[in-house]
Amino acid sequence: MTASQAKPRRWLRRAESRWPPAIAVLAFIVLNTAVRLYLPGESLAALPWLGPVVEVILFGVLIVSNPLGVNRSAQWLRKVAIALVLLLLGAALWGTSVLMVHIIDAAPQTASAGYLLAYGGLVLVGNNIAFALLFWQFDSGGPIARFERRFDFPDFAFVEQINPDLAPVGWFPIFADYLYLAFTNTVAFSPTDVMPLATWAKATMALQSTVSIVVLGLVIARAVNVLQ
Repeated sequence: MTASQAKPRRWLRRAESRWPPAIAVLAFIVLNTAVRLYLPGESLAALPWLGPVVEVILFGVLIVSNPLGVNRSAQWLRKVAIALVLLLLGAALWGTSVLMVHIIDAAPQTASAGYLLAYGGLVLVGNNIAFALLFWQFDSGGPIARFERRFDFPDFAFVEQINPDLAPVGWFPIFADYLYLAFTNTVAFSPTDVMPLATWAKATMALQSTVSIVVLGLVIARAVNVLQ
């Protein structure tokens, strides 16, 4: 018996920090505003403010909930966060629809390669963050439930859960893992090393893959046309 087998590594169990998802939301707020102002026909007065307002409120909720840790009195903040994440996802999907219309109509926002790449990249980043937040909030009951191990079976099967030899005892996914899941699902159009088990997980991953295929397909087609 090896030393590692005699003394298995243990995961330092503590409540997951809310700073990583909050920083991701804040970064997207800055990126969204900068790209929108870079695109032609956009200005501070013309920006669609529903999305940024939802993002700012969600950022605040994540920050406020952070010091509360696993305090059960913070459950109402989770409900608010879920509602805001769903609104953010709706805004991301709406932004995808608007991009599709602009590409089809050859709008000024897609008239050059620079504008097109900035617009398409913004939409993909927005979808990635929105789906990552959705996965993070819903998988196995959310971050608090995962920390307290209240679930019998996960909604997503990570490699570390399938093969315990690859991770310390007590490992559980955090926001960075769900951000990676959303990214790989976007570029591969399918699961890679994380398998969806629950029906809702399969449906949302299928939706994200469909959105990614449509966006990348239209952006590439439009880019070829612009560069000719």
